[in-house]
Amino acid sequence: MSYIVPIGPYHPALEEPIHVKLYTEGEIIKNADVFIGYNHRGIEKLATKRNHIQVTTLVERVCGICSHSHALTYCLALEKIAGMEVPKRGQYTRVIVSELERLHSHFLWLGLAAHIIGFDSAFMYTFAAREDVMDMLEMLTGNRVNYGINIVGGARRDFTKEQLEELLKMTDNIQEPFNNIKKILSSDKTTAMRTKGVGVLTKEEAWIYGATGPHGRASGMTYDTRKIDPYICYEDFDFKAIVLEDGDVFARVVLRILEIEESIKIITQAVKNMPDGPINLGVKLPRIPAGEVCIRTEAPRGELTYYVVTDGTMNPHRVSIHVPTFRNAATVPVMLKDNSVADAGLIVASIDPCFSCLDR
Repeated sequence: MSYIVPIGPYHPALEEPIHVKLYTEGEIIKNADVFIGYNHRGIEKLATKRNHIQVTTLVERVCGICSHSHALTYCLALEKIAGMEVPKRGQYTRVIVSELERLHSHFLWLGLAAHIIGFDSAFMYTFAAREDVMDMLEMLTGNRVNYGINIVGGARRDFTKEQLEELLKMTDNIQEPFNNIKKILSSDKTTAMRTKGVGVLTKEEAWIYGATGPHGRASGMTYDTRKIDPYICYEDFDFKAIVLEDGDVFARVVLRILEIEESIKIITQAVKNMPDGPINLGVKLPRIPAGEVCIRTEAPRGELTYYVVTDGTMNPHRVSIHVPTFRNAATVPVMLKDNSVADAGLIVASIDPCFSCLDR
């Protein structure tokens, strides 16, 4: 018997609204359609009506989890057009916040994935570790979300020696709970039964649909912007771009666990090698010359691209934002095919979607 099963726009497994229509035969999904647009706010149009300082604040509101990545990418675009060289200490400050944001995002996703499969003890472990990371972000930037650390020309806040020491303590303190999370999620049979062989995306399919970030790397794509096209100062750090081959939900779980280890490594190196000097160029209200540039960074969910056009005025002429979920959402119908309806929520959530980013 054939059925059409709707998921969303509001669903317990989804943190944001999206509509997925499943075409099934019995309990098996044979095809799917994805409908978006429930979160559209017109960010790109709003950006052309505001000056560069206001736009930096605006794009932070595209996404609550990747707020730093959006503001950073916009600032990098303006700095590229203006030929600005951010001081080294400002670059390291940006890297630290970038990797703390990645930790926050990955712990959040791991917790939600555990909750969806009914593994609430793992959910509690991951959210406890996430809380430590958010407390550290609040201590360093003054905010738990929308950190406001980026300005054109560098960073807004300098980190004191005491703050950096506390940051190192935090990375040590989360090691034990993280090891528990790693053991539970990567070796427990509960996780394996619900995730292995579920929602498979092959390497070929990942390339065809342009999958990016942890989602693409879990399918064998050796693509991490921090490695292939280093920005800020990522070339200064020793870390690995994690790549797995299986392409199922379990691979996406394990890959994020391994990426957490690499982010902790980067943060530790940045703190220990933090250079002296200013954190920004002291630009108050930047007037950016006419120009256009395309800048990409590695946000927690994947490659984030900003295309910015300036015309010499205080406002950008055009801001185009290309987010990771835009590409990864295209893989959802492929992953759903021939899987059980019961796994649909988990498969959709496994791309770590941000529909606020997607709709902008």
